[in-house]
Amino acid sequence: MNAEIQNNILKSNTSLVGIVCKDGIVMGGDRRVTAGNIVMSKTEQKVIPINDYILSSWTGVVSDAQLTHKIIAAELRLKELKTKSRPTVKEAANLVALMIFRNIRTPAMIPSVVGLLIGGVNEDGTTELYTIEPSGSVIEVKDYDANFSSGMPYILGLLERQYRKDITLKEGVELAKECLKSSTQRDIGSGNGIDIFTISKEGIKHVVSEEIIAEYK
Repeated sequence: MNAEIQNNILKSNTSLVGIVCKDGIVMGGDRRVTAGNIVMSKTEQKVIPINDYILSSWTGVVSDAQLTHKIIAAELRLKELKTKSRPTVKEAANLVALMIFRNIRTPAMIPSVVGLLIGGVNEDGTTELYTIEPSGSVIEVKDYDANFSSGMPYILGLLERQYRKDITLKEGVELAKECLKSSTQRDIGSGNGIDIFTISKEGIKHVVSEEIIAEYK
């Protein structure tokens, strides 16, 4: 019974990418959602603004990711109201990590499993990127990451060769696009479209929204 339930849970195997640039951060993801070996959705956006200054991208069980997104948005707003100040990107990442840590260690027939990239801009204009693995650890990303997405091997392999420390946001967007398109060519859990966002002192911008359409010749 457990195996049958697991095979029919909506999952995002996913291709995620986060790139640290000299003038900000680039985050991107694909749009495919699966249940077992069936593609259930071709339009699920996996890079989602939590608020005006925090951006998240996720891989794992869809319901867990959606609930995590709603809770973190509410918790950050509550903290902002209580302290009369905006939470930092680091505080947001650690709050998400704590939630993931607790969820996966709570006895349940279906454990919560979700991995995230959290990026944002602080009040002083600095940007930060953090990766939160499915077991709840949080690590600041200094260059690039793909979390535990199924497209990670293809994405990291490309970034190992093409990333450089002085990359600009504009170049980072093009590199992220190449990463996602390369991954969706080989990873069966990824595809159907890509979304890419930039984070800078000017805020969060959705700069790429493309559908991947099959062509038959």
